[in-house]
Amino acid sequence: MRDKFIVGNWKMYGNKDSVTKLLNDLKAYDKKVISNVKLVVCPPYIFLDQTQFFLQKTKLQWAAQNMAAEKEGPYTGEISATMLLEFGCRYVLLGHSERRILYGETDQEIAKKFKLATNLGLVPILCVGETLAQRQAEQTQAVLQGQLESVFDFGAAVLEQGIIAYEPVWAIGTGLSAQPEQAQEVHQFLRHQAKLLDPDLAQKLPILYGGSVKASNAKPLFQVPDIDGGLIGGASLDAVEFLDIYGILASITAGVV
Repeated sequence: MRDKFIVGNWKMYGNKDSVTKLLNDLKAYDKKVISNVKLVVCPPYIFLDQTQFFLQKTKLQWAAQNMAAEKEGPYTGEISATMLLEFGCRYVLLGHSERRILYGETDQEIAKKFKLATNLGLVPILCVGETLAQRQAEQTQAVLQGQLESVFDFGAAVLEQGIIAYEPVWAIGTGLSAQPEQAQEVHQFLRHQAKLLDPDLAQKLPILYGGSVKASNAKPLFQVPDIDGGLIGGASLDAVEFLDIYGILASITAGVV
């Protein structure tokens, strides 16, 4: 059975005081975290030290929101994978649509980061997704194939060390969310692409859904067979809402609902 994940992406929000409160609230939830449903937060780089301090003796885990494509060197403003490991990061987000759209990150650059992350012991969470115009033009599958191609070229042995997160760009921060059947259709397609590479990979690869997930819409999304959890944006900044989402997935996974 695949592990499930709730991953909270804090983006560029928070200050020292608000992050302290949020981390304390999350830490208090530690005893309710179950082993096969991971609870992960992605703070801004500058709060990784603070996150490690508060969460290091809990079952919660943390991730970075990005990393450099090089191991080290004269790259002003960049953060390396080895630096992230020093601050206890287990995961790293790669290819988020905001990185692709606002900062021009390419599929090839993202793939390079993916391979480097796996080489150094980080679990990459590869974000893929289409814009509204691409969906309306029925280009969703072609767009996703293009975003996956450079990573799939590394083969199943590399890909199985990562996670995929489907985040329809039209649903990020808009309040819109894919209907469960829409999300399942795309997740099924993504799993089929993994199956073409390696049938065992398709069974093991976690595929998360990201796109305005809230406690109010999480249950039907998490009940579809090919969704293994959520990449949560705005709702992850509210501890009560974020932990409610985690509780929904944990209950579904345990067969309680």
